[in-house]
Order: sequence, then structure tokens, then C-alpha cells
Amino acid sequence: MNWRKSLFIAAALLATTTTQTFAQDNLINALKDNVSDKSKEGFVFTPIINLGTTSIKDQGSSGTCWSYSGNSFLESEMIRMGKQPVEISQIFTAYYTYLEKAKTYVQLHGGQSQGQGGQLHDVLTIFRKYGAVPREAYTGLINGKTRNDFSQMSKTIEKMNADLVKNRKIDPNWQQALLNTMNEHLGVPPQSFQYNGKTYTPRTWADEVVGINPDDYVAISSFKAHPYYKPFILLIPDNWSYESFYNVRMDDMIDIIDNALKKGFTVAWAADVSEKYFSWKNGVAFVPENEKEIDSMTAEQRATLFNGPKPEAKITEEIRQAAYDDYSTTDDHGMHIVGLAKDQNGKEYYIVKNSWGESNDYKGYIYVTKEYVKYKTISLLLHKKALPKNIKSKLRIK
Repeated sequence: MNWRKSLFIAAALLATTTTQTFAQDNLINALKDNVSDKSKEGFVFTPIINLGTTSIKDQGSSGTCWSYSGNSFLESEMIRMGKQPVEISQIFTAYYTYLEKAKTYVQLHGGQSQGQGGQLHDVLTIFRKYGAVPREAYTGLINGKTRNDFSQMSKTIEKMNADLVKNRKIDPNWQQALLNTMNEHLGVPPQSFQYNGKTYTPRTWADEVVGINPDDYVAISSFKAHPYYKPFILLIPDNWSYESFYNVRMDDMIDIIDNALKKGFTVAWAADVSEKYFSWKNGVAFVPENEKEIDSMTAEQRATLFNGPKPEAKITEEIRQAAYDDYSTTDDHGMHIVGLAKDQNGKEYYIVKNSWGESNDYKGYIYVTKEYVKYKTISLLLHKKALPKNIKSKLRIK
């Protein structure tokens, strides 16, 4: 399976450098063949749990899914807490993440991936250090632009950072030079602004309006190669801050998500979506029973892959770990789990909010099976109160 996945990834990575995070346009283009005609007619989804969310967004031509999904998650947290939901600026989060990432890159003498990618916890890191602003106050769209496109900016700042490290002469003003470049492409983030008739700073708006405590949230992952129920550093290129994740058993991830949804908590989700059995257009992702033979399918067989419920493979911890170790599972995309549904056969799927606009069959949402989540999840981010009591106890979280 390695060579097939490698060819697929190579094609999708044309506009990226050392990170595994795809720009949106490249990833969607890579998934364009994962489509069945009249798929929506073959599925009957009945919602079981459908939690509060803000509107579907379009991240544009940028690798900022982690910021869109992470901030969507915070917006749903506000709804859960009974607050008036707001639209949080994803680009404000990305702006300061790129600054912090560049600092780490320089401190490590270039020994770290660059690019547009990040992790869900970066949203909390920036919230804690820099605050947040409403989307209306900072969109990153200047000079008449209507859609974010980070391609040129990303290339420029990556070269600036690489040259800085290569020359081994660190100009004391290098950070300002980096900010000037981002300002040129995105505009200058506001240091104060009006919101609902009151003047705020990013700090006061984050604390008074959004009102979440970053320390209340935990990052979860599951890999057999690490001790269970202990923290570990997830070794993926976009974990540039080397944050720790709590390691749980594979089936625990499903218990965690189910418990969270039943208690009214949504879950931010990072996963591999580059598989041929993930169809953005049809809004369905599952693990075919004959997953290993998918490349040998005829055109007729592929054309029916998403035209209704299909038998699934059963994923084990060994299968999950092996896919991570041989690069079959990669860190591609951040999304937001907001509900649970069942198909006409009674099988359960998670309702997942995406940030690719409303261009698919379900207007921006996708239905994902639990086997797919077991197999292709990189990490989860959720409120610690959403954890089942037994797992919370094993992790020694108060």
C-alpha cells in the first residue's frame, strides 16, 4: 500500500514544501475521483444527536483547516455554555501561529517543518498568548480579495526563514520583517476594535466575549507504540510546538466521542482524508471491506463505492498503528465532529463539519463511520468534562 499512497500524496503536495498539510485546492482536486453518481439517493441519514454550530466556512486556498476547525469548535463551545455565538477570526489565529512557528524553526536551526499546517491545539495556544478577534475585524482579505490564498505568502516566508538559518546571522529585526510580509498579504491584525458598541483588545475580547479557559481542554490520540493512558509527544511534522497528547486505546476514542456528544460537547478532529474511500463530494467516508484491493477495482466498481451503505473492514489497534508507521495514515486535515446519525440499516456515523464551503451533497457536512474514525484519526481535542469518568480517571485528569 505504501507506493500507492506515496504517489497520491506526491501529486497532492505540489503546492507545499516540507509539511504534510495540503492546501485546500490541492486536496480537493486529489479527491475529485472519489465520487459516485446519485450517492445521496442511496443513503437515508437520520440524526440522533445534532449539536449547535455556526455557519459553514470556506478556508480558501490555504492550509489553515486546523484554525477553521479549531475556532469552529470554540464557537460551538460558546453555544454549549449558553453564550451568544460569535464568528472568530481564523486568520488572526493563523497569523500568530506562523510567527510562533517561525521562532521555533529558527531556534532549531531549521530542523523543523515549515508550511501552512498546524494542529488543533494551536488555536488554544494563540488564544492563551494573543487573544482572539471577531472575524469581521480581521478577515485577511485585502486589496479586493474575496477568498484567502496563502500560496505566495507561504513561499515568501518559508524562504525568508530558510535563508535566515542558512546564513547563520540572525538579524535582530527578523521577526518584524516576517510580520511585515504577512501584513502585506493579510493586513495588520487590529490591536483594538469596536464590537457591539464597545471597544476591545484581542485579549479583552477573548476573555470577556468568547470566555473559554484553554486549560479546560485536552488533546487525545491513540497509538499502540506508546504506553496507554500517559502523555506522549505526537511525532508529526505539524506538531511544531511538540505538544503532548494523552494516549488512549483505539476503542476509547469512540467511547470519548460518543460520551462527549451525548453530554452536549462537540469534538475537534484531525484525520487523514486522502483515502479513496473518503468522498468529499458525496459526503461519506467509510473503510471498505476490501480496502486493500481498492486500486484493483474496475471503473464500474469504483463508481458504486458511495452509492449506498457498504460492508466495512474491522479495524484493530495493530492495523491502525501499521498504517501510521508506513505513512498510509498521514496528518491531512482538521474538522469538527458535531453530531451522530444512523443510516437506513441502523449503522452510526459521525456528523462532521468541514471548512471547504457548501460545495458537496450535504452543504458542507460529511458522514463518517466509526471504523473510519478508528483507522484514520490523528487526534481529538475536547473539553475535559466531556471525557467518560473511567477514562478521565485513568488519565489522572481532574
